[in-house]
Amino acid sequence: MLKAGDKAPEYLGKDEMGNELSLKDFAGKKLVVYFYPKDSTPGCTAEACSLRDALTDLVDAGYAVVGVSADSDASHRRFKEKQQLNFPLIADVDKRLIKEFGAWGEKKLAGRVYDGILRTTFIISPDGIIERVITKVDTKNAASQILQG
Repeated sequence: MLKAGDKAPEYLGKDEMGNELSLKDFAGKKLVVYFYPKDSTPGCTAEACSLRDALTDLVDAGYAVVGVSADSDASHRRFKEKQQLNFPLIADVDKRLIKEFGAWGEKKLAGRVYDGILRTTFIISPDGIIERVITKVDTKNAASQILQG
């Protein structure tokens, strides 16, 4: 997993509308790149809504937000519309960015072990360096965790 002090990948991927996103698209801002397992699941919805509801505070503090999961662009569009999300969602269906950041690994659920997306938030400085990594994400208070950093 990438850690504080590492250079973030320049190319992020395509959002739910097919727009290509790179770090340069967020020039002058700190970028929150958050990885989440699946659109429209309870924890992922809580996290997205926490960020949606606090986006004005995040923007006022100099942040931009991008969500990433392996869901399709169509799934992202439905999720974004249903939850009225006000930031882009990257459809990383081939898991290139997820693996590049190191947000893919072993998970456990109900005694079952499997590989999946590790809920992780990366805070990237305006010059492309990872400032902070949040691995214990409080889905209902995700925005507060970022702002209190």
